[in-house]
Amino acid sequence: MRAAEKAGRTVWGTSASAETAAEARADGFDVTTDTDTALRRAAEADALVVLAVPLPALPGVLRRVDAVAPTCRLTDAVSVKVAVADDVARFAPRARYVGGHPMAGTSTSGWSAGTAVLFVDAAWVVAADDGLDTDVWADVAELAWACGARVVPAAADEHDLAVARISHLPHLLAAVLAAVGAAGDDDLTLALAAGSFRDGTRVAGTNPDLVLAMCEGNRDALLAAVDDALGRLGAMRGALASTGGLAATVRAGYAGRQRWAATRDPQGVQVRRGGRTSLAALREIGRRGDVVTGWSS
Repeated sequence: MRAAEKAGRTVWGTSASAETAAEARADGFDVTTDTDTALRRAAEADALVVLAVPLPALPGVLRRVDAVAPTCRLTDAVSVKVAVADDVARFAPRARYVGGHPMAGTSTSGWSAGTAVLFVDAAWVVAADDGLDTDVWADVAELAWACGARVVPAAADEHDLAVARISHLPHLLAAVLAAVGAAGDDDLTLALAAGSFRDGTRVAGTNPDLVLAMCEGNRDALLAAVDDALGRLGAMRGALASTGGLAATVRAGYAGRQRWAATRDPQGVQVRRGGRTSLAALREIGRRGDVVTGWSS
């Protein structure tokens, strides 16, 4: 809401939390706890509806969408895409839905955790599966650009496989690292913890309910990522126990980090509006690691 309002858009919203709604109103935003009224207003204005709720809350919200604004233009900011698309098909099948996932955030929650510049230069995934409404795809892409983000088109299942490795697995590894660091009988270990422990455990400070919702909601893809990590940890342990050598693990990690750093300046691509660039072509842009920056003439 902050980012869209800063870009000059008219925004209003609803929250299940009375405290969140009150904090938003104190900052001058039109936020209530009345979901039906907000959805009715969206239907009358033909506004793009953005669902930013944990995955377990989605069915209940979608039922209200179907009851009040059944054919609305709809997107979301949930961290998995296949499960959300399945829920939309089940609970709000008439909605014109195109999934979204801005890859930005903090380990804190609530209204105070957001800023108007949260999405600047962030990747914002916009689903590009066959059969989607290309006009709504354009709406979601334009929202992302208005918020300062870079649009990454992707198929829903490919998105879920990717975020399992670079978002959901890091949450679990951070949880393990934090638990190992705090496992001693005294606080000497934690008193010595500095930058590597702090950075490696940052997301372990996220609300556990949110972590559970996104990780358990991406179970199949996450299992594959966990298996990969366990295989690498097992090989590392075997090498450490037999020869004392860790070179393969450390060097592979260094190479992976360098490859990540090299992707921080992706190639910007412009596409033609109105479905004149196929969804298959959009997906290929994402697979290359490029981003969509706007419309071509």
